[in-house]
Amino acid sequence: MDPRSHRPGAMSHGPGVIRTTCSSSGIFGVGAPPPGPAPVPGPSEGLVARGYPTTYPALLKVAQMISLLIAFLCVKNSMWTDYSAYSYFEVVTMCDLLMILVFYLVHLFCIYRMLTCISWPLAEFLHYLIGTILLLIASIVAASKSYGIGGLVAGAVFGFLATFLCTASIWLSYKISCITQATAAAV
Repeated sequence: MDPRSHRPGAMSHGPGVIRTTCSSSGIFGVGAPPPGPAPVPGPSEGLVARGYPTTYPALLKVAQMISLLIAFLCVKNSMWTDYSAYSYFEVVTMCDLLMILVFYLVHLFCIYRMLTCISWPLAEFLHYLIGTILLLIASIVAASKSYGIGGLVAGAVFGFLATFLCTASIWLSYKISCITQATAAAV
């Protein structure tokens, strides 16, 4: 035992964690934070990413959700001419809307930082790819079975609008991920 620890007035704090500010390279200043108190998290590093709702991907997700909801409501409140075509359209629009809402919340609440076992960009890309193909098929079928009924035509039109917006999300996510990977590879 260390005789200094049994001095009168000496306090024992027990085992603890010692944090260092050295990087793995051992050189201070290269990849290591400066010594001193830990930085205070900024507004976007808390529970909610406050700047996310004003970004283009977030606004695009909101536009997709609104157009999908309008398409669903138009078809739901119309007289159907073909049960299977419109029930398929309803299922596709609602599933797509819920998945877009999930990805919106993942980005808004920074869940991707906590669940690092999931490749979020890949999951979102695959969702948009599969969801857009299914939405395009559902919109084509709904448009072909509408027979001039206003609500069904409006549902199909909003379905095509949502398809276009989802295609824009596919293009933007592919473009951003490819540019990011190409830039990282060049450095």
